Amino acid sequence: MSLAIVRRLIPEWGTTYGPPGDGPFPAVMVLHGSEGGWSGWSHRNAVILAAHGFLAFPFAYARGGNAWNAGDIADVPLDRSMQALQALHAFPAAGPRIGLYGVSRGAEHALLLVTLMARDGLAPLPDAVAVHSPADVVCGAFRAAKWRDPGDPGWQAWDPADRAWTWNGSSEELRPTTPIEVERYDGPIFLSHGAADSVWSADMTRRLAERLRSCGREPEVHLYDGQDHLPGSEAENAHHGHLLAFFGRHLMAA
Repeated sequence: MSLAIVRRLIPEWGTTYGPPGDGPFPAVMVLHGSEGGWSGWSHRNAVILAAHGFLAFPFAYARGGNAWNAGDIADVPLDRSMQALQALHAFPAAGPRIGLYGVSRGAEHALLLVTLMARDGLAPLPDAVAVHSPADVVCGAFRAAKWRDPGDPGWQAWDPADRAWTWNGSSEELRPTTPIEVERYDGPIFLSHGAADSVWSADMTRRLAERLRSCGREPEVHLYDGQDHLPGSEAENAHHGHLLAFFGRHLMAA
């Protein structure tokens, strides 16, 4: 029996999952949330994408951590994430079109990365960006040994000295509650959220969508009624259908 999903290593960066054959395949870099890269969720999401014809690269960016503990999202260099994206672009099995998909803190990560790259004129930008349960503002550092109060991070009492992200070696412009300038990225954007999310407020997705629409953009938006931060089976199946269709339109088109 031949393999339907094949692992391929990007040397020094990590593994990918994709279809059999030589490719190249439309590719997606997958960014995990506060559960960390070791938890397996981003690899599971990558395998779902791979089963539908994409080369998916789950990039582990949390600092520290192991198979039993999530790492911290603290002073994470977004420059390194840009380099990982460039490594995926250069990978022989990938391309020419690349997408970016982030969930929760990975969604914040994805939006920050593309807006900073767009602002600074850095290429190549992803051809499409999808985020689930995103923040519309920069959030503070996540320490795996702690837990925070639920709600909207725009209202959180984040420690302003404890930063999640750096860019060009500095965290000064990435202070908690700073709005994410999502409108700087002019490619297609997919926004989704559980409407009853008790961890990461769906109002953030509503605000992101409104800001994009106010400048003439039309993001694809899905709010899943009654769903929490982790959607149930039916809602998750619907979400994956929407996500695969979005990346199919923007990454697989001739």
